[in-house]
Amino acid sequence: MIVIDGGKGEGGGQVLRTSLALAALLAKPLHIHGIRKNREIPGLRPQHLAGVKALATICAARLEGVEPGSRELSFFPQTIVAGNHSFAIGTAGSVVLLLQSLLPVLAFAGGPSVIRVGGGTHVAWSPSLPYFSEIFLPMLSRLGVQVRVVSSHCGFYPKGGGELTIAVDPVRALAPLVCPAPLSAPRITGSSGVAGLSLSIAERQKAAALEYLAGRGLGAEMEVVAVEAKNPGSYLFLKAEQGQCLGGATALGARGRPAEAVGREAGRALLAYLEGRGCLDCHLADQLVPYLALASGTSSFTTSEVTGHLRTNLRVAEELLGCTSRLTGKEGGPGEVVIEGIGFSAPR
Repeated sequence: MIVIDGGKGEGGGQVLRTSLALAALLAKPLHIHGIRKNREIPGLRPQHLAGVKALATICAARLEGVEPGSRELSFFPQTIVAGNHSFAIGTAGSVVLLLQSLLPVLAFAGGPSVIRVGGGTHVAWSPSLPYFSEIFLPMLSRLGVQVRVVSSHCGFYPKGGGELTIAVDPVRALAPLVCPAPLSAPRITGSSGVAGLSLSIAERQKAAALEYLAGRGLGAEMEVVAVEAKNPGSYLFLKAEQGQCLGGATALGARGRPAEAVGREAGRALLAYLEGRGCLDCHLADQLVPYLALASGTSSFTTSEVTGHLRTNLRVAEELLGCTSRLTGKEGGPGEVVIEGIGFSAPR
């Protein structure tokens, strides 16, 4: 049995998600303790419970210790089951974070899959739906994993109620990624959206973001959209493309928060990515680690910021897969990552 200390590194849900996904691919039992040890409320929360149970369904796994608040669990995976699956978090927990556990496993399933997940699509401390669709999935396709968003319905905090349906085509093996520092000027696009609120709020968010970027000599093309959701909410999403390099930023509205603050927050986050001169933004860097560790060959990329999540995913990949990696750069600053993938392939 593989034993993982969930309290090491950033000590949050990332250790849990990555460990479970890789153990499922290896078809090896896993015991993880110290789950979310470094969080204000440690242990399994509803979102994490939903993710563990969803992954268990996909790989016909037996579970032990999976209860609300559990700080350790055991996971006994078997055969990966491709096909149609539907999961509901039951709260505004992030559907994208849940999919982070499922996608690496489904990529090596024996056939195509369609996955429907209900929960939050625009919630704090997690990738937004636009980020998932326009940043993560296009980069994943470069590695050979083709994922299509079939349908979506937005879900904001606190009610959630969003829905995301994706179709995943299986692959035999993953290609490595070579992504050096950006060489071209960025092309910035984005969207400013509202649900159950006046479009004027989205217009103000957009104007604030454009003004902030213009003050730094940057232009952008943005659209204003009205989306449907169970409760009111707003967001602003920005994407920067520089040749092969890709980065994004999302800011969320909240009751009592000026629309202008939302626009400026997204602008500042995107500017931090651009000024870091990395090919991948700090979130994309850690999300791609499990795939690059499984890939056939050497991957290398620069990132605008080294984070605790990046260090954690590298450590977990090394522990479970036996891959090697090298990280240069200090946490909080730009860095470079080199990963020697193990050449994992799907069983015939």
